[in-house]
Amino acid sequence: MFTLDTRSRVPIYEQLMDQLKKLMMRDVMQVDEQLPSVRSLAQELTINPNTIQKAYRELEREGFIYSIPGKGSFVAPFQIDANKERLEMLKQDLEKIVSEILFLGGSKDELIQLIEKVKVAEREDKND
Repeated sequence: MFTLDTRSRVPIYEQLMDQLKKLMMRDVMQVDEQLPSVRSLAQELTINPNTIQKAYRELEREGFIYSIPGKGSFVAPFQIDANKERLEMLKQDLEKIVSEILFLGGSKDELIQLIEKVKVAEREDKND
């Protein structure tokens, strides 16, 4: 279910977060569905449970999951108000990245092609 690259410069907890977010956004994991326990996922991926815990903590902070003490972590329902703040942060980050790409010689057409590529990949993943 998860593929982690231990040689990547991206921390393992961030890789795990990204993969869980993709599963949630593509409706592979449904609202209120329970996530694997920290212990079982750590054993499955052969990584430290603290790494899993950190990923879950960050996902909860960002509003993607919620925890019930003694029960586990679950996929949070989509909340427009809660996501507005995160959406604004992402837009600001994207604005910086786009500015840097243009400064370094990238073109508007290349950016549009990239957005189209992401949209096509998203549609294909939903159809699988």
